[in-house]
Amino acid sequence: MEIRIGIANTPRELSFESAQSAADVTKTVEKALDSEVSFVTFTDVKGNTYIVPTAGITFIEIGTEESRRVGFVA
Repeated sequence: MEIRIGIANTPRELSFESAQSAADVTKTVEKALDSEVSFVTFTDVKGNTYIVPTAGITFIEIGTEESRRVGFVA
């Protein structure tokens, strides 16, 4: 699923594909914000790790978990 994160004072958002479910991503973010942790960490499908400061998060958009259809639909 695609995750987009808006970070304060940056013109572009951070966008990457994650193998985590929407529920797991939501729990991770909620836990970090509730416990006032300084950073939240995400890992994409390629194994890259992103460390995002929680104070700078302006929004998080979590895409759908549907797989893309291939081929033509009549």
